[in-house]
Amino acid sequence: MRLLHTSDWHLGRAFHRVNMLGAQAGFIGHLVETVREHAVDAVVVSGDVYDRAVPPLAAVELFDDALHRLAALGVPTVMISGNHDSARRLGVGAGLIDRAGIHLRTAPAECGTPVLLADADGPVAFYGLPYLEPALVKDEFGVERAGHEAVLAAAMDRVRADLAGRAPGTRSVVLAHAFVTGGSPSDSERDITVGGVAAVPAGVFDGVDYVALGHLHGCQTLTERVRYSGSPLPYSFSEATHRKSMWLIDLDGDGAVGAERLDCPVPRPLARLRGTLEELLADPGLTPHEEAWVEATLTDPVRPADPMARLSERFPHTLSLVFDPERPPDDPDVSYARRLAGRDDQEIAEDFVAHVRGAGPDAREQAVLRDAFDAVRADATVREVAR
Repeated sequence: MRLLHTSDWHLGRAFHRVNMLGAQAGFIGHLVETVREHAVDAVVVSGDVYDRAVPPLAAVELFDDALHRLAALGVPTVMISGNHDSARRLGVGAGLIDRAGIHLRTAPAECGTPVLLADADGPVAFYGLPYLEPALVKDEFGVERAGHEAVLAAAMDRVRADLAGRAPGTRSVVLAHAFVTGGSPSDSERDITVGGVAAVPAGVFDGVDYVALGHLHGCQTLTERVRYSGSPLPYSFSEATHRKSMWLIDLDGDGAVGAERLDCPVPRPLARLRGTLEELLADPGLTPHEEAWVEATLTDPVRPADPMARLSERFPHTLSLVFDPERPPDDPDVSYARRLAGRDDQEIAEDFVAHVRGAGPDAREQAVLRDAFDAVRADATVREVAR
């Protein structure tokens, strides 16, 4: 069976101030043509279809167009909700849409109930594991402490139990939206850390033939059977070196996996430039980047006059301007933002405690802080979905 694995469309998202809806529509067209050209048997979309729980109307219309075009091909599509989606909203009408060959899996309770497809070699069971927010699903899976590994392990236990009761030789595909150990994140993924831990081990998914992951925006191979497709478009300058693509997966009759990367259309290349303003304006080596979306980091010791206007004369698609004067790390003028770069909320809070009272939090206090951040994030998720 030939599968096309994609994820993280983030319909409705902008890239800095650039509306990406046209590029997203271009990707949908490319996806449909790829399905037709490569004789794909099934499409899997591993979450973050939308960029927010309540997407703009134009994004919903584009999703509707994608569903109609995929259904018209007569090629089954399996989709799950991601941490940016509202699972309940995305799943509205799933039973009816199912009849058209578009299988939306958004309910945690259905993790062990597969979409069954078949080819000449027999059945293939597709198990959809939507994004599982630990604090909201721990009761469903009967786990004592909310954590990504615990709830995913419980969901996979249901998958393996169902698979064990099926005919010998039934092949299996799992769709999941998670941060799996070994993956490389970028700046554009929403933090899903729970209890100080974001990643789960790849071994959680043992026992199935292929795991189609979503959440991380870079295309990655964790094992031959566990892969991220990445997002089809860039959503931050940290993705400047990404090669945006989809996985074409061939699953043979014995469950062996063959994989080929298929490139996605590039609306405009990304470039991260660094130097003084005069260096960026004069360097002939930067000519290839003049039509790129540009993030410019200026290292001038004193902020120059009208930097964005001057940069835009040479690089008209400059979207981000960062000031990072080259100073020693202990310079008192180093910005607060620079001192906090790379530190998560937990670390910042612990530093604040240490600053206020002269000593950092002990283990019990660290646990209190972790629980507070987890509760706030879970509450924010509930409020966003309820809007």
